[in-house]
Amino acid sequence: MGLRELKKQRTRDLLLRSALELFAERGYEETTVDDIADAADVSQRTFFRYFASKEDAAFFVSRLAESRFVEAVRARPTGEAPLDALRLALVASWSTIGEAVEQLIPMELHLRFYRVIESTPALLAAHLRRATELEEEIARVIAAREGLDVDADPRPRVVVAVFGAVMRVTERIWSARDDAGLAALRDLTATYLDQVAPALTGDWRGPALAEGAGPTPQRSNET
Repeated sequence: MGLRELKKQRTRDLLLRSALELFAERGYEETTVDDIADAADVSQRTFFRYFASKEDAAFFVSRLAESRFVEAVRARPTGEAPLDALRLALVASWSTIGEAVEQLIPMELHLRFYRVIESTPALLAAHLRRATELEEEIARVIAAREGLDVDADPRPRVVVAVFGAVMRVTERIWSARDDAGLAALRDLTATYLDQVAPALTGDWRGPALAEGAGPTPQRSNET
């Protein structure tokens, strides 16, 4: 990388870190583009050379992590079941995602910002919109690897929606734990993904879930 490109990268990374730190400390809505530019000691015009908006800066690192995950899904062996491929792709990409994030900002700051997302309606709405777009991209990857037409066969979108729902539940529970770090997020995600198949196909009226639920209704013998 030449000196000019290196300087541009350093400016972008400084703006990015300044933005996320201000979002975490002051709040997203309370932080302006001018605040970010001042914290990075550059002009507002310089900010817009690198980011189209505050939202663009807010989700820059997330986009990088998501692209790593999509590539990991594409790289999974074709013989794996789709849900297994998604889970194993996530496991395989944890370390590379972490390394990519650390090259831009401290991991601690990245994780703190996830809590800001949960507590900020504008960011949460954007996050959910982006999650829907990501699910569509991944569904098309799954359909292609299975030789299916994603618009004719609903299964790729369904399996990706289930996977996405598990990730969303994990994010919400993890973000409510003040002292939870990356290892806790990883473990919680693995635990929840391991429970997807039993949760969908198991007997919900078994002994483990029956306590306090009252008597199990008798099934009718009518056909």
